Amino acid sequence: MPQSVLVITEQEKGVFRKVSFEVLSEGRRMADHLKAELVAVVFGSDIESIAKELEQYGADKILIADNPVMSDYTTDAFTNVSADIVASLEPCLIIIGATVQGKDLSARLAARIDAGLAMDCIAARNENGKLIFTRPMYGGKIIADVEITGKTQIAVFRPNVLEIVKTSRPAVVEKIDVNSGEIRTSVVEKIIEEGDKVDLTEAEVIISGGHGTNGDFKCIEELAALLNGAVGASRFAVDEGWRPHSDQVGQTGKIVSPTLYIACGISGAIQHMAGMSTSKTIVAINKDPEAPVFQKADFGITGDLFEVVPAIIEAIKKL
Repeated sequence: MPQSVLVITEQEKGVFRKVSFEVLSEGRRMADHLKAELVAVVFGSDIESIAKELEQYGADKILIADNPVMSDYTTDAFTNVSADIVASLEPCLIIIGATVQGKDLSARLAARIDAGLAMDCIAARNENGKLIFTRPMYGGKIIADVEITGKTQIAVFRPNVLEIVKTSRPAVVEKIDVNSGEIRTSVVEKIIEEGDKVDLTEAEVIISGGHGTNGDFKCIEELAALLNGAVGASRFAVDEGWRPHSDQVGQTGKIVSPTLYIACGISGAIQHMAGMSTSKTIVAINKDPEAPVFQKADFGITGDLFEVVPAIIEAIKKL
C-alpha cells in the first residue's frame, strides 16, 4: 500500500474553518516531501456539495463521511469513524487543526490507534528523512523540536501559523460507509452567543483587555471592530465576570496565534503569555513600565489604555 498523509478537516454548517485550508496546505507540502498521497476527510451531514472545495489545496483523494449521526461533533462517533479510516489507509502522518474539536479528537484517536501525538505545533520540517515538529512547551517557556516515533504520527497545528497555499488538482471523491459504533454522548442543546463574533482561534487580529480595563471594554471593542478583529480577555477579566469564558486567552482559555495581538491593561502573567506567545506581532499597553508583558512585546506603550486606545482609533480612522 502506498504511503499516505491524512488530513482531518473541520466544517460547520457547510462552511470549512480556515484552519482546514491551513492544515491541508501543510499536508500537501509534507506529502510531497514523503512522496505520499494526500487524503482529506470531511465529516458531517449533507456535505457532498462542499467536498470538492478541498481540491484547491492539493488533496489527491477526498473521503466524505456523510451521515446524520455526524452532523454534530461527538467524541465517540468521530473517533470510531476516524479509526476505521486510519485502519484502511494506514497513513504515515495524520494532520489536524488545534481547535477545541481537533484537540479532543486527536487525543482520543492517538490513544485508540496507539500513535504518537505532537500537540499545538507551530511548524514542521523534513530533516534527513525524519519529520521534526516545533511546538511550545512548559506553558510557552521554551520552543522545542520534537520527533514522533512509531508507524503513525499525529501532528496538531495551531490556527494561523501555517500558510494557505492553493495547489489545485483533480481529486478522487469517495463517499465512505459510516460506522459510528457505540455513542455514549449526544448534543442536547446548542447555545449560540449573540452577534457574529470572529472566532478567537482563527482571528488575524485580537485586542485583549485585562485588570486595567476595570470592566470597561468599550474602546477595546471599538478598536477590534475597526480592525475586523476579535476581543480577548485575561483570566482576571473573565473571573470578574467582565467577559465570557469564550473570550479568555491563556493556558486555561484559548491558545491563539494572530498576526497582531494587542494587550491592553494586561500585566502578562505566564498563564496568559502561554496562550498568545506565538502571535506574530505583540503590542502591549500598560501603565506599569515594569509589567512582564513588555518583555514579550514587540512594541510597548507605557500609558493609560483609556487614553492610548482612543488615540489609536482616531489615527486609524484618519487613515
